[in-house]
Amino acid sequence: MPAAASSRKVVIPIVDIRDGLVIRAPAPVHGAAAAPASALHDRLGRPLRDLRISVTDHCNFRCTYCMPKDVFGRDYEFLPHAELLSFEEITRVARLLAGMGLEKIRITGGEPLLRRHVEKLIEMLAGIGNLDLTLTTNGSVLARKAADLRAAGLKRITVSLDSLDDQVFRAMNDVDFPVAKVLEGIDAAAAAGLSPVKVNMVVKRGVNDRDIIAMARRFKGSGHILRFIEYMDVGTTNGWRMDDVVPSAEIVRMIDDVFPIEPLQAHYSGEVAERWRYRDGSGEIGVISSVTQAFCHDCTRLRLSPEGKLFTCLFAGAGYDLRGLLRSDASDAEIAGRLTAIWQQRSDRYSEIRTAETVRTPKVEMSYIGG
Repeated sequence: MPAAASSRKVVIPIVDIRDGLVIRAPAPVHGAAAAPASALHDRLGRPLRDLRISVTDHCNFRCTYCMPKDVFGRDYEFLPHAELLSFEEITRVARLLAGMGLEKIRITGGEPLLRRHVEKLIEMLAGIGNLDLTLTTNGSVLARKAADLRAAGLKRITVSLDSLDDQVFRAMNDVDFPVAKVLEGIDAAAAAGLSPVKVNMVVKRGVNDRDIIAMARRFKGSGHILRFIEYMDVGTTNGWRMDDVVPSAEIVRMIDDVFPIEPLQAHYSGEVAERWRYRDGSGEIGVISSVTQAFCHDCTRLRLSPEGKLFTCLFAGAGYDLRGLLRSDASDAEIAGRLTAIWQQRSDRYSEIRTAETVRTPKVEMSYIGG
């Protein structure tokens, strides 16, 4: 596999570059559409294009890197339903942002398919028009939900699956949930037309890194897109250590040694995953390197929490309250003005300035705000 240094990526100071590995970034995006003149831009010139909506902080898994049981136990107090934004409130925010250049919405959680009647929300968001509408799920109830999600207007879906080894997977989700049920959900999503299905694998050294090749083999030629995600220091409860991170360069080298791959161009500016294709034409994979090769410089994402707080970074410590404004007699113009001010003052770039000190600062939990 050819290697070359990337001028597009930012390597953070605490990275442990093992064995001199260097990942070659895909070629620059050619012909990518520029942000519309009406799009909002933050203080670093980044346009607002993506909204990630967490519809619940509940999840039926207790993944050790996200919702460890010793924190999220039986007595943990989740948000009461009355505090969650209604589907009408969520749709109002999305509609206003669509007039400011928003192009894509991803429904997340917690586990979003645990939110009752989430298909109705998808239908309402689809009614806005001209939005790429997607959802991320752990796949536990996807087999029975996939057809209804597609009928409601969902375009694509991403399923989290960290190992094909049933023992490893059951240990990682920590509720003894079997791999087979997630695979059934993936098959159902593909059959419903939610394609290409993306499959996300969070890789943690010493836990599931030995399953990388097995995952690649399973999804190679399937039409699905497997994406490997570096274990991140999201939140403050997962005991993150740099030693647990398997750098994307290492993952790419491992796969290339077995299944030769080559880089692909990004679909658009700000795409989080670097794309690689199998040289034999049997599909592609992605790697998401927010720890070892930060991509803050072209981040276009805004996040809405279940109870209506806006976060301008996945690693933020606090959000901006929007629910109070939504539940007042504020006009659309007033709410739009608040949204505009929040984005225009944004200057977040946590992953580019990550240090041993910033890792220890309080941050919003992944299970609350979504990935």
